[in-house]
Amino acid sequence: MGHMNVRHYAGMFDDASFQLLGHIAGKIPDDSFGWADVRATTEYKQEVPAGDLLTIRSHVLKVGRSSIIFRQMMVGSLDGELRAVNETTTVCFDKIARRSTELGPDMRVRAEKLLADYPAG
Repeated sequence: MGHMNVRHYAGMFDDASFQLLGHIAGKIPDDSFGWADVRATTEYKQEVPAGDLLTIRSHVLKVGRSSIIFRQMMVGSLDGELRAVNETTTVCFDKIARRSTELGPDMRVRAEKLLADYPAG
């Protein structure tokens, strides 16, 4: 078909989220910490021909007790046109207890510095 398949959008958004969440988490003290995505939606705005250069920009929309909602916008690197938008809710997760855990104060500060200028939804 000559255009990027849905699975590639998911992978690119996921790779970008690792950068965003790694920045928010900071130095991880041990292996018990992680993130668990609990909701993700993607809107496909414009077809992406295979091989196009793309940039993903990420913004935090909301910081909760244990969760973060963030939006990622995929744009053409050369023309700046919006190709797709992903919105994800992720939860700070204790991998030993297998449940959500409160965001640490440093994480909260880093996440709040990345808040977008527009509300979620």
